[in-house]
Amino acid sequence: MLKPSARKPLAPKRPSIMTGAAIPTWGWPPDEDRVEDIFERLARIMPEPKTELTFHNPYTLVVAVALSAQATDVSVNKATDRLFKVADTPAKMLALGEEGLVPFIASIGLYRGKARNVIALSRIVQEQYGGEVPLTREGLQALPGVGRKTASVVLNELGIEAAIAVDTHVFRVSHRLGLANAATPDKVEAQLFKVVPEAFLPKAHHWLILHGRYTCTARKPNCPGCVISDLCPSRAGLMAGV
Repeated sequence: MLKPSARKPLAPKRPSIMTGAAIPTWGWPPDEDRVEDIFERLARIMPEPKTELTFHNPYTLVVAVALSAQATDVSVNKATDRLFKVADTPAKMLALGEEGLVPFIASIGLYRGKARNVIALSRIVQEQYGGEVPLTREGLQALPGVGRKTASVVLNELGIEAAIAVDTHVFRVSHRLGLANAATPDKVEAQLFKVVPEAFLPKAHHWLILHGRYTCTARKPNCPGCVISDLCPSRAGLMAGV
């Protein structure tokens, strides 16, 4: 039997540090049965969620995720479709060099800084790890341009760690659903790990991202077409345009 949360906001909406937009402040933790129902339904419509970034091996996954910061997956895929045909290993990327890499990724935001980081991380992977990406959180986060979020995406996508990378989609959807009420990505991540049922943790990251990208969008969420709208404490406000 469903147990929709009857909790009310504890305080007025406050601005998100990630987007500046207002986010609802719900009581936390949420009702356990409601959380389980949310992920059961998302699992039914997206049984095998995957990243929408194109990659061919762990190295190209790291590069693609690093390039995707403040850029869309579509724009990154357009760039890497050409790039990975000529540089899909650290050695090939180093042969291309920073100036050779720039033309491939110039359409992506912050491309010059990203080019420096990709060449720098490629050199470390080639010289310190024999060309194989270190698939540990510590090893990944030590690479230039690879922070906690990027490492989480890589580890989760490769099935190494049930990580939840909190980007703007995850942050927004988590707050709207009352799964989290913290003000920073790291704290939201910690809250999600406490409330998401263990069986759903390996894919929770993708479900929340894809739900936010295609249904629970920032400006015009598709509440009428949402499979979990009856479980969402923000539905009334969103449909009223609040």
